Formats: sequence, C-alpha cells, structure tokens
Amino acid sequence: MRLLPLIAACLSANTAFAACGGSFSGFVDGLATEAVAAGHDRATVQRFFAGARQDGAVLKADRAQGVFQKPFIEFSRRLISQDRLQRGQQNAQRYDAVFDQIEREYGVSRGVLLAFWAFETDYGGFQGDFNTLNALVTLAHDCRRPDLFRPQIFAALELYEQGDFDPATTTGAWAGEIGMVQMLPRDILENGVDGDGDGRVRLKESAPDALLSGAKMLQSLGWRAGEPWLQEVVLPEGFDWAQTGLDESKPVRDWAALGVRARSGQLAEGGLAASVLLPQGHKGPAFIAYPNFRVYFEWNQSFVYVMTAAYFATRLEGAPVYDPGNPDAGLAAAEMKQLQQKLAARGHDVGKIDGILGAGTRAAVRAEQARLGLPVDAWPTAELLRRL
Repeated sequence: MRLLPLIAACLSANTAFAACGGSFSGFVDGLATEAVAAGHDRATVQRFFAGARQDGAVLKADRAQGVFQKPFIEFSRRLISQDRLQRGQQNAQRYDAVFDQIEREYGVSRGVLLAFWAFETDYGGFQGDFNTLNALVTLAHDCRRPDLFRPQIFAALELYEQGDFDPATTTGAWAGEIGMVQMLPRDILENGVDGDGDGRVRLKESAPDALLSGAKMLQSLGWRAGEPWLQEVVLPEGFDWAQTGLDESKPVRDWAALGVRARSGQLAEGGLAASVLLPQGHKGPAFIAYPNFRVYFEWNQSFVYVMTAAYFATRLEGAPVYDPGNPDAGLAAAEMKQLQQKLAARGHDVGKIDGILGAGTRAAVRAEQARLGLPVDAWPTAELLRRL
C-alpha cells in the first residue's frame, strides 16, 4: 500500500510521534511528523516515505540467525576457504595504495578490512537485495529493537537529502546495512569517505569509498593504530583454565611468565593488556586477544563471528592455519536451549533462550563448571548438561 496520501494527511494534522507496534501506516505517519518537526522539508519527507512498506521477509530473517549457533571450528571452516583467502590476497594487491592510505591515516591493518569485506559481501559480490528503507522501517516498527533502527531511518533521510540514498532503489542487507562492508546509514553519515575522489560516497560501487569508510568507522569505535588484535597461542601443561575468557585480562608479560607462547612469531609488547580465549574449550584451539579484538564487538556482537573475522584477518596477514586440537563435542541447538533454561533456572542471566552461545551463557557455564569441579573453560558439553 502506498503511503503518500496518509503521510500528507499526517503532516497537516497534529499527530503524535511514532510508537512501535500497532498500525504500520500510522507508524510511518508518525515518522514523517517527527522528521518535519525536526526541521526537514515537508515535501522532501513526503517523497522519502511515499513508498515505504512493511517487509515480512525482513522479520523472518531477523528471527532466523541460526548460523551463529555453529561452533568456531565449523563456522570458520564454512566461511574461510582457500578461494576466499586467495581473492583477499589479490584484492590486497589490487588496492595496495588504498590500504597504504588506510594504514597511514587510520592505523587499521589491511587484513582486518579485507576480512570484513569478505564476510559481509564476499568482496562486494553480494550486497543484499532488501529495500533498505523498507527494512529499517519494518525493524523500527517491530518492538524488539526500535531504538536501534529508528535513528537509522532519519540518517537515511539525511543521506537522501544529500543525494546519497534513494528510498526506491537503495538495497542492502535485511538489517539495513549498505555497501561492500555493510554500514548502517548513521555510520555512513558519520564516517563516509570519498575514497576515489569523485565527490560522492558510494559504498555499493566504489571499493576505495567502502574500505576507507570502514576504516574510519573502526577508528571511531576505538581501534588502536598499529596494535594487533588476535594471535594463536600454545598453553603450558597445568594451565589454569579459569584464567581464560574476555573477563580475565592481564599484561602480556604476565601471560608469558605463566608459559603462554605464540604458536607463530612473538607475543605483542609486554605491557599490552590481553585475554586468553578458548572458543571450543580447553581441548580446542587457544588464542590471545588484544584490546583491538574488543572493537570487533562494536561491528558484530556474535562471539563466533568476531572470533572468525579476527582470525581470518590474521590469515590474510600471513598467520598459519590454527591447530584445531580435539575439542569435546558441543551441544546441538535444542540441547543448548535446554542448557540455557537450566542455567536461567539456577539464577543466571543468559539473556534470550536462543541456542546461541553468547556472553551471558558463557559466563553462566563458567560459573557452573567451577561449582561442579569441571574445567572452567566456558565450553558447554553433554557432561555439563547431564550434571545440571
């Protein structure tokens, strides 16, 4: 249903600002009213919202993120292929001057941007075909996370006023991200860079624009120039697994004194704070995470995505394939939900019962492992589920 008549009526009336839920057309009316009240031109606002429609496929995608239920080894093997690695290396050469500029101006290593570029859109090959305005309005109308998506709608309106967004034709991911490295409208407004010098910020068509914009955003999120982010390590016999996890941090020199060593190369400077991570428990691979690793969570909050993107970035910088070890089998999605229910019943805050091993579930698993005398490595196993 086209909403232009509704919007026109709304703008001529004293309508309350938009609240999530309820009538979708009324919600769009409220957004238009807010935009005009904030000083945007009435006719421009009418044109911007004229074709806005609710997209059921967006809601379906939002509720079906099962890929993040995969454990690190399976997830990383699924996302990292020899072909993807080789194409990353080819793009590093092709855009060598752009990456030199990025490293000079923003301090972000090329492997980091290449990994995001690969995972988000397969180096620009598939950037999503959801209408971006419809996706944003649909998600803002849905009451799960309206505060996340409402500001993006008004940012898209500003981009429209600048000539950098077309509400009818701009497409991207189901969650409203646009371009080769998938940035939300507000991030584009604040960090968009014209990397190819054509006078426009074109994140869908221009790799220099997309890469420089992504680097600027990472810098704004706290990326520390010239510092590492992740490194595979070998842990000594008798290591205390309870010292692992992002909540446990100490200077690199202290880890080295405990016998932690790099599997390849050398550990970072001794005073740098770091955490030891076991993405699949004490029998699986081990990594040391530096402060820049935490910036990844500002890009994507999924632990398995962050681990895999950070690891792939090291591969693109020349690191070897990790040693997978022989981890205990993980839990199936249904078992993970059962575990989360048991943890919640014991008073732990695991967040949503979704079968995903997030930060809350990891913390609860560690607490129960300590209580039960199991290795405190945050990896949920059938033994833990049975003991609970």
